Amino acid sequence: MLRKFKAAVVQSAAVAFDNEQTVRRMTALATEARDQGASLVVFPEAMLGTYPKGSTFGAYVGGRSMQGRDEFLRYHRNAIDVPGPYVDALATLAKNLGVHLVSGVIERDGGTLYCTAVFFDDKGSFLGKHRKLMPTGSERTIWGFGDGSTLPVYATDLGKLGAVICWENYMPLLRTTMYSKGIELYCAPTLASSNTWPSSMQHIAIEGRCFVFSANQFATAADYPPDYVSAAGTEPSQPLTPGGSCIVDPFGNFLAGPNFESQGVMVAEIDLDDIVRGKYDLDVVGHYARPDVFQLFVDDRPKKAVQVMANERPDKATLLTENPTA
Repeated sequence: MLRKFKAAVVQSAAVAFDNEQTVRRMTALATEARDQGASLVVFPEAMLGTYPKGSTFGAYVGGRSMQGRDEFLRYHRNAIDVPGPYVDALATLAKNLGVHLVSGVIERDGGTLYCTAVFFDDKGSFLGKHRKLMPTGSERTIWGFGDGSTLPVYATDLGKLGAVICWENYMPLLRTTMYSKGIELYCAPTLASSNTWPSSMQHIAIEGRCFVFSANQFATAADYPPDYVSAAGTEPSQPLTPGGSCIVDPFGNFLAGPNFESQGVMVAEIDLDDIVRGKYDLDVVGHYARPDVFQLFVDDRPKKAVQVMANERPDKATLLTENPTA
């Protein structure tokens, strides 16, 4: 394992409702990061599939409008399958550049959408995904809830890699779960708009004694189609999402950012030995824990709405289920 390497967070808007153009933009930005020596590249939340900033989807208490249903139809069509062609495209990008890559996407699974983070190693292998456990506010009208089965921390050549998305980072028990898995490279793709976000990233880096990579979009109304209706504003020069991306070390020091000014790629050198130096006096799931007083129980089993119990006897009903034309 490399003890020292460079990592990058990308602060950029997606090309809303155009995944092909977004992949091209991601390719250019990831190449820029690699050319600056980065071995890990982290993109923002919902980079593929679009974050529908300001859309109401015609929802009100007790009803939904037909216009809102059409908005959701458009959004559903623009979401991506995981795995699927766009995951393959990101895998190819990671392989071609020889970088580990993490990105937020909007995942389509049947009739439900999920806010998801996907992970790739530098050989182009798709490692897996994390689905956001708790959509925030109005996001709950358009995104499903993840479960405990997608809370991965991957052992990579760079270190133990995982992600917590946007306001999930305000869930103390989720953070504790990630710390318990030994996370070292804590990715926080986000679309949070608050200028206090970087201070939360500092807190997490100190609390978990890990490196935090928070990538946010820097988006204006010009990044959305002309016919896009947004309650968040339509002034082309006014940021709808103002950035704030940063890289923080285990002692809470900013190694890059926060950037509230513009799009860009931020690169910093990572020294994994700083994690151990930090845990000398703070390990919140080790010597600084009090399991005699506090314990956390995590259910990481996948939850499915329909569980099919196989019939052990191949009777007529079973055969008809397997071959309806028989």
